[in-house]
Amino acid sequence: MSISHRQVEVFRAVMQAGSLTAAAQALHSSQPTLSREIALMEQRLGYALFERGGARIRPTAAALALFEAVQRHYSGLAEVQAQARALAQAEQQPFELLAQPALAHALVPAALARCPAAAISITPAESPLLEAWMAEQRYDLALTERPEAPSGCQAEVLADLAEVAVLPAGHALAAKPVLELADFAGQAFISLAPADPYRMQIDALFAAAGIVRELRVQTHSAATVCALVAAGLGLAIVNPLTAAACAGAQLVQRPLAVRIPFRVVLLTPLHRPRHRLAAVLRQALLGVLEPSPN
Repeated sequence: MSISHRQVEVFRAVMQAGSLTAAAQALHSSQPTLSREIALMEQRLGYALFERGGARIRPTAAALALFEAVQRHYSGLAEVQAQARALAQAEQQPFELLAQPALAHALVPAALARCPAAAISITPAESPLLEAWMAEQRYDLALTERPEAPSGCQAEVLADLAEVAVLPAGHALAAKPVLELADFAGQAFISLAPADPYRMQIDALFAAAGIVRELRVQTHSAATVCALVAAGLGLAIVNPLTAAACAGAQLVQRPLAVRIPFRVVLLTPLHRPRHRLAAVLRQALLGVLEPSPN
């Protein structure tokens, strides 16, 4: 016959307290009740757990060996309870989202508008700081343009898009449905910062084609690039999400004849308690990205 959880609980209390009376007080029960539980447990096991003598009882060698197994069980249960408390605390904490600035500006607001109201903290960061923070499991999700997963993270490509040209609305080239690299020859051009990977890729394409632009202004921010273009200071090539977010009466976007890939990648930490909003936000991001221009 098997022993019950209650009998194991009583046995553990007696072993820890050293007497039935003290164990009864700890369990808010009575000494006779615990004595009956121990006797039934011994009957079911087929051997004695305690030697009776006077007011105190002494554990047998079998009881000492069994107590070690019981303690291991309760130790594991304590770990489960600690993890459960950690998950509960994680649920109560604000959702921590890390994102490259361009994605924080052009993608995250539309995605959050599709999510239920909740406390959310958004932190912009560029590489390699973004990858380092995610490797440390400091955020619930991260949005980046790099498909490589940092240590301890999973990377998922949510969208594979392409860079686009942005022009002042009244520019002559705005009449063209698609722009060739040659269309930028001699044109005032607004660039991203020299170390930006897209800047380096774009410069390499124009250099390979032998096309010279008038490099007028450079900046770290794609949104600032669009603002400068809208002010009529030149043309530019930026990611399609920022272009769409900034498009308006003063700014238009056009596809390029040459494809410059732009990916939206979701990073998920593998060793951080999963927040309930993670799956919801992922679906919201996919919903926003589906109609995005290519």
